[in-house]
Amino acid sequence: MSRKVMHICLSNGWGGLEMYPSRIIPELRRQGWEAHGLALAGSRVAASLVEADITPLTVASRGKALLKVGRLLKYLKAHDIRILHCHKSSDLRLGALLVTLRPSLRLFFTDHMGVTRPKKDPYHRWAYGKVTLVFSISETTRQRNLAAFPLPPGRIRRLYLGIDPAPYAPRLTETKRQALRDSLGVPPGAVVIGLAGRLTPGKGQGLWIEALAGLAERHPALAWHGVLIGGLTAAEGSSEAFVAELHERVAELGLAERVTFAGFRADLPRLFEALDIVCVPSRNEAFGLTVIEAMAAGKAVVGANSGAIPELIDEGTGRLAAPDDPLAWRDAMGELAGDATLRQCLGEGAREKVSAHFTLNAHVQGLERAYIDAWE
Repeated sequence: MSRKVMHICLSNGWGGLEMYPSRIIPELRRQGWEAHGLALAGSRVAASLVEADITPLTVASRGKALLKVGRLLKYLKAHDIRILHCHKSSDLRLGALLVTLRPSLRLFFTDHMGVTRPKKDPYHRWAYGKVTLVFSISETTRQRNLAAFPLPPGRIRRLYLGIDPAPYAPRLTETKRQALRDSLGVPPGAVVIGLAGRLTPGKGQGLWIEALAGLAERHPALAWHGVLIGGLTAAEGSSEAFVAELHERVAELGLAERVTFAGFRADLPRLFEALDIVCVPSRNEAFGLTVIEAMAAGKAVVGANSGAIPELIDEGTGRLAAPDDPLAWRDAMGELAGDATLRQCLGEGAREKVSAHFTLNAHVQGLERAYIDAWE
């Protein structure tokens, strides 16, 4: 079979879903695949594909993509591409149309978001009927997919996301690590409690701030500093109104000197080296990429006991707390902040778990097996 695939992501956003094609394409290439991309002109997805050494086809909009289906079919034929892989449910309309016009194509779809309502009306039965296989990025999302999609269980497969652990291995000298902590406003000797992600209500930053206030009250002698990592503007994917609310609440609670808003950081693997505890209080993560990134960095993680996060964290790698219970988060953070030996043990266990179960190499091997099986 042709070892060529086109990844389709017609999105103007920028999050884990949009980053996915450019993250996996280099690994696909290393495993002998020729990858192509289709993206919206001027989008960050298109730019990321260029950075991954792919010159993507671009269209002005999803509607224009449908109008240019003839051009797309000619491109697929000219390059002998027989596998299409979509990443947004709205792109399935295009993928299904291409398969309808050229039945020899195989169509794959990764549900990055976790479907929340049934999709069994006539349109979705047609679109999903053209899909060879749906990838669910966690068992939590797979169960939702089984209930929502008009497909038999054999065409819905769990395939955990993965990362390359190597960039997350510590590499800073102690002098550089201390300089990084100083730049974040961390007092000497303080335990650094970090939270990374888009600043939007569903990511749990508000609860985290309330929990930090509780930590200060319950453990007045404990030296700690909070670091909130994430873009502060709409252009960086965050809610500016919510960011303003967080700043206001931090001031009201008297935490202005103990919480740093670090903004968007492209150097997250290095930033993890400045942290001692990483918190992920998101209410409904379909997977939890930040969780495994922090685990790969050897950090003790406190995660929400909802969504897919409990599939990633166990008692040997971190702690879980309800995403609506600031007292539970206060206690989990207090336990870890007060015990450096426990943090080290959990971090070592976390790093080993990522290497065993959540690597990019293993993820792409799963993709490759599915692509090949589709032709057997």
